[in-house]
Amino acid sequence: MERIVCLLIGYAFGLFQTAYFYGKAHGIDIRQYGSGNAGTTNTLRVLGTKAGLIVLLGDCLKCMAAIWVVRLLFRNSYPDIIYLLSLYAAAGAILGHNFPFYMGFKGGKGIAATAGLILAFHPYFIVMGVAIFFGIFFTTHYVSLGSLLVYVGLVIEMVICGQMGVFEGMTQAQLCEMYALTFALAVMAYWKHRENIVRLIHGNERKTYLTKKNKVDLEEIKQEESK
Repeated sequence: MERIVCLLIGYAFGLFQTAYFYGKAHGIDIRQYGSGNAGTTNTLRVLGTKAGLIVLLGDCLKCMAAIWVVRLLFRNSYPDIIYLLSLYAAAGAILGHNFPFYMGFKGGKGIAATAGLILAFHPYFIVMGVAIFFGIFFTTHYVSLGSLLVYVGLVIEMVICGQMGVFEGMTQAQLCEMYALTFALAVMAYWKHRENIVRLIHGNERKTYLTKKNKVDLEEIKQEESK
């Protein structure tokens, strides 16, 4: 029962669609521009670097907040599985981000929310996540490739940390449950990025830069739409 509660808590936090609300504040529905994705990368491309960073921060914080709330609520009653419950909260936040019911279940791809999971789950995960993502991003400028490889690293590190006893008090069955949940999140991320994967394979994935180089001209698009 406590797992379902944590999942629902996370889902409630994940429903705060930072990209969608930021876009509405600037007079657009972000899902109607660029890739149509309500996430950090599309916001950066459509509205610029500042907007992208704000959305990244918002989506990270909502997952982190879900984890913090669950830990506050359950750390005394379920201290032995608090990491597992935290992961359920993070999974709920990612699901809420990807499939918000009030937006027809059309949200983002969950990578910024996953960054919140990495930052709040355990300090060991931070170095791995930052090194993999930014190492790949600044080398290739492919956000999708960095995001997908972060999930590979997350699954591997989750298993390594679990087997090394980092998550104290958990049984092997509980650890396996945590590994399975992490793997399920990775599978969902790869499914959400299936079109990106095809483009990466064919060498026509769009690159992203932290400059105005990749920003679209909204006024030009609006003028075309009004014709």
